[in-house]
Amino acid sequence: MKGILKIYHPDETLKYNIKSTYCKAVYSNQEHFLEVEIITDDGLDHVDDDSLQYNFPQLLLQVNDFPIDSPEIEGKSLRINDSDDEVYTVVDLYDDEDAFIYDNELLFDKNEQGDLQVVWKGNIDDFYTGSDNPLPFRLKCEFTPDEIIVDED
Repeated sequence: MKGILKIYHPDETLKYNIKSTYCKAVYSNQEHFLEVEIITDDGLDHVDDDSLQYNFPQLLLQVNDFPIDSPEIEGKSLRINDSDDEVYTVVDLYDDEDAFIYDNELLFDKNEQGDLQVVWKGNIDDFYTGSDNPLPFRLKCEFTPDEIIVDED
């Protein structure tokens, strides 16, 4: 497992397993930019049928073109707050619903195996019940390479 996303709704804590991750520092026009993509698993085996999560089995969280001071992000803490002029974060619900994330803090370090990992904390719109109160979330995941197994005949 690459990680877990927890959304703390007042009625229940929603848990999403992480299916795939992507993180890269991009150098463009003499500036460094952070790109992060995290996709949750759409498996619902661990979810009760009456759970709020059942209607939203998969989420995608992204950071796009966020300016950073160097390509080295290990040991860094980044705060990302979108504005009307600049939007760096995206959440995709794979549905017609819209949601936004706020007050994002990303802490990058290495795990025991030496792989880069992130703890991402923030708030997300309550797309489950439509309440005006954003919900806190916490995501922890590793950026480990996928192992591709090729069967030989």
